[in-house]
Amino acid sequence: MLVLGLDSVSPYLLFERFLPQMPRMRALLERSKYGTLRTIDPPITVPAWAVMFSGVDPGTLGIYGFRHRHPGSYLNQYVPTSKSLLEPMVWDYLSRVGRRVCVMGMPPGYPPPHVNGVYVSDFLTPEHPKEYVFPPSTQADLERVTNGYSFDVVFRAGDRDRVARELFEMTKKHFAAARYLWAQEKWDLFAMHEIGPDRIHHAFWKYFDPHHPRFESNAAFRAVAEDYYRMLDQEIGSLLDLVPPDVKIVFASDHGSQAMAGCFCVNEWLIRQGHLALKGPPPAPGTPIEKAAIDWSKTRAWGAGGYYARIFLNVKGREPEGVLDPSAVPAFVDQLTREFASVRKPDGQPLGAEVKVPRAIYHQVRGDAPDLMVYFGGSAWRSAGTIGYRTLFLEENDTGPDDAVHSFDGMYVVVDPRSGAGAPGPARQLIDIAPTLLTYFGIPVPSTLQGTAMPDFL
Repeated sequence: MLVLGLDSVSPYLLFERFLPQMPRMRALLERSKYGTLRTIDPPITVPAWAVMFSGVDPGTLGIYGFRHRHPGSYLNQYVPTSKSLLEPMVWDYLSRVGRRVCVMGMPPGYPPPHVNGVYVSDFLTPEHPKEYVFPPSTQADLERVTNGYSFDVVFRAGDRDRVARELFEMTKKHFAAARYLWAQEKWDLFAMHEIGPDRIHHAFWKYFDPHHPRFESNAAFRAVAEDYYRMLDQEIGSLLDLVPPDVKIVFASDHGSQAMAGCFCVNEWLIRQGHLALKGPPPAPGTPIEKAAIDWSKTRAWGAGGYYARIFLNVKGREPEGVLDPSAVPAFVDQLTREFASVRKPDGQPLGAEVKVPRAIYHQVRGDAPDLMVYFGGSAWRSAGTIGYRTLFLEENDTGPDDAVHSFDGMYVVVDPRSGAGAPGPARQLIDIAPTLLTYFGIPVPSTLQGTAMPDFL
């Protein structure tokens, strides 16, 4: 089986908006089942790919996003790694029974896990890593065939010309490495992750979407996204040219994308609600909360920015200067939920804040979860964690230029070489992919998996 993971690609983007630039994909759809792959809470690259290939929810995995708070601290955070995963992935199950696997860039993938085959680490790999491939002996070969492997680009930047140039180059390197690794042996499972589409959406959405709230008719950038999808189609085709007809081919994404409406300043809001207290006068606009003078003895809650707001409560006996008695937490959560629901956008319409409690939505909560997860406007509004503003709403991301946010609908494509006519299929659940793959390979599905095998999927 060959699984090609295209990060952040929604059904609309692949099946409609950019399909005219993708003749190979158009031909594949004519003999494929395809449709919506509904993602999980939260709709973020980390943990979504891990949920897809483990069959358990983020709470069971112990991963809730790109950054987690160190327990016992207020503002110290860490980035999860492959060692943070608390459950095995599909390639781990396959490795245990002697199947050969090659995995490229599936996050979180650094340091590269030891598998029965090859694992190339992901876009969260730190700069200048000593080892990013398992086994290490393969690393020199990848450096040679790619003329220097690339993991990611700095995409929240004003120099869009540089971003575009580096994005095209990175994706081409990834597929050069994939073609090289594919040819090394007959893999049982070859799974590749490509982060490039996500970066294109973040950096260039407002140039191709006239409905974007900050649409710019810029001749230099108008066609960048179309050119990228055209190049991506060519690279996919160059890999599939090496794939024999008896290989099952699956495309999938971890979540979708949508135009970013703006940012809601969650910590600024908590200050105004009297839940987050500062020492001294208000700081300058855009001050990170980590650099602010916070009076923890008078603070009940604070938040972190990102695709959703991670809200933490200052609980007695848990935080160093906790003020909320544990018995008062449920009532305070109810209060916050009501207050969030009353927030209105600058145009007077409800923001549509949705508060979720990890312990209520996951089978279990392991690792370092936030106390609350809050989406704004169906996740169309980012959460801004910085403070010092005179407004609660920002047009731009507070951490750098950004045109897009995530959405809950990803996509799937299952190519059937025996079929002469493709057709849309039913909506699927991302968490059901892992048990389906295990069933395909004849491996008993552990009872601990929360997803359900889909017999008609493959």
